[in-house]
Amino acid sequence: MTNEVMLLGGMTLVTFLIRYPLLAMSGRLTLPPRLLQALNYVPPAVLTAIIVPTIFMNGNSLWLGVDNPRLMGSLAAIGIGLWRKNLLLTILAGMGFFLFWQGVFG
Repeated sequence: MTNEVMLLGGMTLVTFLIRYPLLAMSGRLTLPPRLLQALNYVPPAVLTAIIVPTIFMNGNSLWLGVDNPRLMGSLAAIGIGLWRKNLLLTILAGMGFFLFWQGVFG
């Protein structure tokens, strides 16, 4: 148990030490407007890099068939999102369609 506690403490310390200096200087540091504009694209890019392989991959192979519930749920969510522009409805409809499709083809 002590190894796990030491590992957790070490990871916490390293994470704190690499992030704190930037946070401490954030009030005194002025970033160029172009950099701030570019940083707006980081969250969508990271989320896309996480979500796209989850939707399209099954192990090491590409899964593009109609029996892919993740793909069908995401297509339903995209459609509802573009149509209604309501985040909660988009999430609920995408999850509902995913669960329905998984029940049909699972």
